[in-house]
Amino acid sequence: MTGANPILPADLFFSFRSPYSYLAIGRYRALAESHTVDIALRPVYPLAIRKPDFFEQSNPAWLGYLLRDVPRLAEYHGIPFGIPRPDPIVQDLHTRKIADKQPYIRRITRLGQAAARRGHGLAFAHEAAGLIWGGAANWHEGDHLAQAASAAGLDFTDLEAEARDDADALDVEIAANQQALEDAGHWGVPTLVFEGEPFFGQDRIDIARWRMEQKGLQAR
Repeated sequence: MTGANPILPADLFFSFRSPYSYLAIGRYRALAESHTVDIALRPVYPLAIRKPDFFEQSNPAWLGYLLRDVPRLAEYHGIPFGIPRPDPIVQDLHTRKIADKQPYIRRITRLGQAAARRGHGLAFAHEAAGLIWGGAANWHEGDHLAQAASAAGLDFTDLEAEARDDADALDVEIAANQQALEDAGHWGVPTLVFEGEPFFGQDRIDIARWRMEQKGLQAR
């Protein structure tokens, strides 16, 4: 349509195991729905998969701070929050060792990439992360994920079949997402990349929006 505001493209690098990604995803989805920006989800595997020894080497205070910080941020933003049941990563919390087999995170990340292929990645990640981090018990069982897919405008039977049958190709795409994140100048999630500029963290959403407004972001 003549005179219509151009749609600005951006990429959101996201992990289903990252509570900070969860705290960001709904606000980015709302921004994409209300303003002239198309935010493409770029799922990545979490550090527990990419660098399994990270938690064994991290400062012991790190986890304790995270468990204090995330609930208060969720409360501040009015976002439901609960400890995942189960954790998307199979991990011994006493030794912090990551298990070799990781059925939950691989399944949900592949589902997210399959949803991204269909242009519904942002919506699916928001709905699914709400199950994982919003307090739903056994989010991986029953019809929880099917309901999340439906709320995102997707057919779950089709989505899950692709995540299972095209797993290798999806993993190649997920690895490419990680490389694109690093190429943009960061390594962590959530990171929004707009015109090559990375905005890392759930506390950079307003700064990312400010930059987009400089480039013509408008209300739809």
